[in-house]
Amino acid sequence: QVHLVESGGGLVQAGGSLTLHCAASRYVYDMYTWAWYRQAPGKERELVAEITIGGHTNYVDAVKGRFTINYDNLRNTAWLQMNSLRPEDTAVYYCSKREGPFTSWGQGTQVTVSP
Repeated sequence: QVHLVESGGGLVQAGGSLTLHCAASRYVYDMYTWAWYRQAPGKERELVAEITIGGHTNYVDAVKGRFTINYDNLRNTAWLQMNSLRPEDTAVYYCSKREGPFTSWGQGTQVTVSP
C-alpha cells in the first residue's frame, strides 16, 4: 500500500497563492500519473489537474492559466501551484497517484479562499 501525505492547504484571500504538496511513501510501478482532485461542500469530487510520467498535463477549464501541476520523480513527490485564487476554488483538495491498476489517495487538505 502506498501512503500519500499532503500539506500546504490553508486560508488565503482572493487573488493570493498557495502550493499544495504530496509525498508518496514508495514506488509501485515505473509508469504513473499524479493528479489533484477537489471536492467543495455539496458537490462531487472533480479532477483539477493531472500529469503523466512523460510530463503531459491536463487541467480542468476553471483552473487553466492559474494552476500548475508538477512532480519530482527522485523525491516521489508532486505539487500543485495555485495562483490567482478565487472563492470558488474553496474545497478539500486530494492528491492521488495512479500506478498501473492501483490508485492511492491522500487524506485531503482544506483550501479556503476568502473574498
